[in-house]
Amino acid sequence: MGVFEPEEIEEEEEKKEEKPSLIGYGLHIEHDELQRVLPSGADTDYHIKLENTGDHDDTYALKLDLIFAEEEEGAMEWSIRVTGLKEGIWDVTLTGETEKSIRVKKGDSKPIALKVVAPKNPQYGSRANIILTVMSAGDAAVSETITTVTSVRQSILAVKTSIGHEKSVAKSISSRAKRQDSGIFSVLSPPTLRGYVLVESINPDALERIVKGIRRARGIVKGETTFKEIDHFLTPQPLVSGVMEGDIVELVAGPFKGEKARVQHIDESKEEITVELFESMVPIPVTVRGDHVRVLEKEEG
Repeated sequence: MGVFEPEEIEEEEEKKEEKPSLIGYGLHIEHDELQRVLPSGADTDYHIKLENTGDHDDTYALKLDLIFAEEEEGAMEWSIRVTGLKEGIWDVTLTGETEKSIRVKKGDSKPIALKVVAPKNPQYGSRANIILTVMSAGDAAVSETITTVTSVRQSILAVKTSIGHEKSVAKSISSRAKRQDSGIFSVLSPPTLRGYVLVESINPDALERIVKGIRRARGIVKGETTFKEIDHFLTPQPLVSGVMEGDIVELVAGPFKGEKARVQHIDESKEEITVELFESMVPIPVTVRGDHVRVLEKEEG
C-alpha cells in the first residue's frame, strides 16, 4: 500500500482545481403574498418573476399541480390562468394542460401572473392550492417550487325589504336557509335599520334563490358590506341612546301608547326616560323604558 507524500497530495489538489467547471445553471423566483382570501366570484393575481441566475440562456419547464378542497363538481368552478408567456394566456382549467415552458436569457427575468377566480357557488371551506414547480432544462437539479393558497370567505349582503317588514323577511330567509344547504350563516335585522336585512352568506347565488318569492323582499343590493360598516349594529346600545332632554317623542308601548310628550329627564343607569304628556290635563311626569319612545323632533340647540 503506497503512502502519499505531502508534495504528491498538493499536486493532486492542483489537478482537481484545474479540472474545467460545468456550465452553471441557476434560477430564482420572486413572488408576492401567496395566501389570499376572496369572496365568491372574485379574482386575484399572484405576481411571479422568474430570474435566470445562471451563466447561460435557459428554458424553464413550468408545471402546475392543482389541489381543490371541494368535490369534483365544485373544483370545476375554479378558474386558473397564467399570463406572461410567449404564446399568450395559458388557461389551465379550460385546456387541462398543466405544463408549459418559458425561455429566459442569462441575467434576465420574466414576469408572469397566476390569475385565480373563485367559484360563484362555493361551499364552506372552498379552497384551491396551486403548486408551481419551475425546472431548468439545462440542469434538472435546478428547480424551485411555490404554493399559492386561495380560500373563499363569506360576505355580508344586504337584502332590501319593504319598510316595517324587516323582521318578517329575516324570519323567512332564516327558515328557508335551515331547510337546505344554502351557505347562509346568520341573518340580522337591527331595529334601527329600516328597509334592509343583513345576511352573512358564502354563496350569493343561493341567497338570491332563497330571497326570490319571499313577500316584502325586494332583492339583494349589489356589492358586499364590511364589518366596519355594521359594527354599530352588533354592539348593544343603551335603550336611551339618541334621546336628549327636551326632545319631542311618541310613546310606542305601554298604557300611553300613541301619545306625544316632551322628555324631561333621562336616567342612563336605569335606562329610563321621564316625559311630560302634551294632552294631559295636569302635567304629571311619566317614567317609561328607553325603548318605549320614538324621537319625533330633536331639541333645538
